Amino acid sequence: MFPSGPTPSDLTTTSPAVLEVAPLSELLDRARQAQRDARLDEGQTLADAVWHRADAEGFINEQAEAGRLRAFFRLRRGDLRGMLDVGERSLRLMRPLGASPGLCELLRWMSLAACELGDYEQGLSCAHEALKLAGELGDARLHAVTLNGLGACFERMGDPWQAERLMSEAAGQLRTSPTPYERVITLTNLCTVALGAYQLQRDGAAPDEAARTLERALALASEARPYSLELGDRYGIALTASNFGEVLLLSGRLDEAEPLLLEARDECVRAGFRLLDWRLRCMLAELQLARGQAAAAWKALEALRAETDRVGDPAPDAVAAVAADAVPVVAGDADLARFPAPLFIRLRLHQASYRAAKALALLGPALYHLEQARALERRRAVAQLTAQSHYFVSRMEAEFAADPAATAERDSAAFKDPLTGLGNRRCLEARLPPLLRAAEQEERPLTVALIDADGLRNINERHGLEIGDRVLQELAQLLRENTRGSDLLLRWGGEEFLVVFPDTVADRGFEVCERIRASVSVHPWSELAPGLDVTLSMGLASAPPFATDLLIARANAAVERAKHLGRNRVALA
Repeated sequence: MFPSGPTPSDLTTTSPAVLEVAPLSELLDRARQAQRDARLDEGQTLADAVWHRADAEGFINEQAEAGRLRAFFRLRRGDLRGMLDVGERSLRLMRPLGASPGLCELLRWMSLAACELGDYEQGLSCAHEALKLAGELGDARLHAVTLNGLGACFERMGDPWQAERLMSEAAGQLRTSPTPYERVITLTNLCTVALGAYQLQRDGAAPDEAARTLERALALASEARPYSLELGDRYGIALTASNFGEVLLLSGRLDEAEPLLLEARDECVRAGFRLLDWRLRCMLAELQLARGQAAAAWKALEALRAETDRVGDPAPDAVAAVAADAVPVVAGDADLARFPAPLFIRLRLHQASYRAAKALALLGPALYHLEQARALERRRAVAQLTAQSHYFVSRMEAEFAADPAATAERDSAAFKDPLTGLGNRRCLEARLPPLLRAAEQEERPLTVALIDADGLRNINERHGLEIGDRVLQELAQLLRENTRGSDLLLRWGGEEFLVVFPDTVADRGFEVCERIRASVSVHPWSELAPGLDVTLSMGLASAPPFATDLLIARANAAVERAKHLGRNRVALA
């Protein structure tokens, strides 16, 4: 007797017979496993098959999940145009189903793909839609990840400072027990931003700032690496290794950089991470340049340029396949034409080729690559300004058309904590990054103090929430009375405050904090409630680092030490 369909052992293959009859749930499980294992070709074949079968059979939820996976596999393989095409089809299916983490994730991926291709308007639009949906879902962690994605858009647009502001805000939202995945995203993106800022500072008129930025990038890269290894995601491992290797390369530590870059490239070749592989090939050529091997670097860059030129425009049959939403063949180089090189890859390739040609006294090629690099930089700058102007002007027009007076009042209140009248986290996100940049650029001191009201939860339980709120209000007033008008006072969390002391060294900040602590200790708290007593545990940290999340993390560690030592004291990071 012959079986009518594939046996369970057959389900380890992606043969047409299996894809046509296997349960959709099993195919989706296998596609998710392929996603975890970075088996991109297999995963894409599975996801495409589920998409078409679910569409024909009317299974909307399965089709939506398949659409998300189709976009993921194309993104990882470097098929950005194909990713955006299938992403748009998936959005039309998923939006009517309502907000979901999967929809937010798809929009975040699409924002990255669009920005890689230089379509910053689409990138910003997708990133902001994801952020809005995360807010509707009320998921703070998802909101932080999507905010990080918005920062990544600005990094690709060539604005590392705006990117760092957004990513630091996201890191602040993940301050409580971040997962390895969240740590890898945060640290890796901040490292990428620091590398972008370093390139601008190094090539401009700020060599001292560039050196400090590179030190920050090194700290972020070295911190991200073990988390990526713990997470076990192959792309994350390759990306953190490439970032770490790049920082070491730029620091002149060539022998340490090379094994990391080779490790990352080997992972990219095995898994098929095409875009990251192109970036690594540029880095390895830059490594050769740094070692004085200009001829070898030029040869490697010419080979890479020939490949990226060959794939720059999609072939007619590839365009037809996408338009028809056909299931593609995902093996070999035949579909390379579907993979245009992103703007940042082409820019880096021209910059490295210029340096190699110049070292070899190839004046014509050197001039060509210099002109191409400058043209791409101008194109990116114009696209960035256009996208930002279009988005922000449209947003402002919509808000003022709705209610100009209410908008002004809302904007003023949005930066204040309603209970204490101090600044809130949004105020911190708007004001601390510029203060840190000024401190870094002008080599001025800056200190932050994180302040924890000891035992406020017990006060709420013993005396009631109303008394607890009165305690917070009086603490806010004591902070005002013991600080300068130029200091930034914020309510950081439930029982926590944050004070930013510009132009203040750690010793002076310690003196101010001791004065605050003493004022709180002698305050007549019993007038609020009999037996009430309030003390503070305070932690100080001084810049550097000049990144919001890192500086506050150091202050938080100092607060924990103050608590460990018995509370009611000030500790230095």
